[in-house]
Amino acid sequence: MIAALAVFIFVVGAIMGSYYGLMQLPGWMAARKLDRRLREVTLTADPAAGPKKSLITEQKVGPLPAIDKALGGANSSLAKLIEQSGVATTPSAIMLACVLAGLVMAVALFIVVRRPIFMPIAFIAGATLPIIFLKQKRNARLKKFEEQFPDALDLMARALRAGHAFQTSMGMVAEELPAPVGIEFKKAFEQQNFGLPLREVLDELAERVALLDVKFFVTAVTIQRETGGNLAEILDNLAHVVRERFKILRQVRVHTAHGRFTGYVLLSLPAALGVALTFINPDHMKLLFNEKMGQTMIIVAIIMQTIGYVWIRKIIKIEV
Repeated sequence: MIAALAVFIFVVGAIMGSYYGLMQLPGWMAARKLDRRLREVTLTADPAAGPKKSLITEQKVGPLPAIDKALGGANSSLAKLIEQSGVATTPSAIMLACVLAGLVMAVALFIVVRRPIFMPIAFIAGATLPIIFLKQKRNARLKKFEEQFPDALDLMARALRAGHAFQTSMGMVAEELPAPVGIEFKKAFEQQNFGLPLREVLDELAERVALLDVKFFVTAVTIQRETGGNLAEILDNLAHVVRERFKILRQVRVHTAHGRFTGYVLLSLPAALGVALTFINPDHMKLLFNEKMGQTMIIVAIIMQTIGYVWIRKIIKIEV
């Protein structure tokens, strides 16, 4: 029964992971298009001039420095993912963890089912676990940043009305607000103190914190410095928009709570029922896992349950 439960969890995870990747593709394309449009609005420099170099660089040495160098150092996508997640590690450490997790998953599945054909699939599934962990940490960190961001905008607006410079208001946010907002603004404040132009500082902030609200903030500040205007009022309006969007999002989650709970119940019901029937009638359940027809029925049930769960998620998912 433990083997069947492990196979069930693995197949469901693989299907849900594939669905998640497919669902994220349109959003990634739309974000890329919006980012290109924002760069056009802010009149960024010519990309042919080459990548910008920060005056503040922090290079962490991992267990395999050669792999860190081969992956491109701090400019690699994996290094950026690590920085956005806030985890104190290196690309080589993550790659090593991927290999170890894949080997452990493959060996464990082979011990349970005794079928070498499933080992490559188990290795791939295990190797993706560290990356999934980093993405979850990044999403949680960005969500927390987004919740704290309106407070940062209000603090900067009050500082500007009190007569402080924009750079000083960034320093006040770095000192007064907790992580992750305080940490990110502290990096930006230190960068401009070391002489990096404010425009590049804000661009790097938008790159580290991949949120639409931060991009709007960078665009608004850049345009205001080019054309003039009341920056404090702009920041107040942006903070108000962000808070109103959070209010609408919470209302949507309340109205869709029943649908989300239904999806969770439908996904967990077969596994729970299988465990209960194993204790009630073990001989009857053994036929389901030992016979080819029973194994086929399990696979079909997993696929159908996953399709139903995905369909429910698609129905209740509302973009705000």
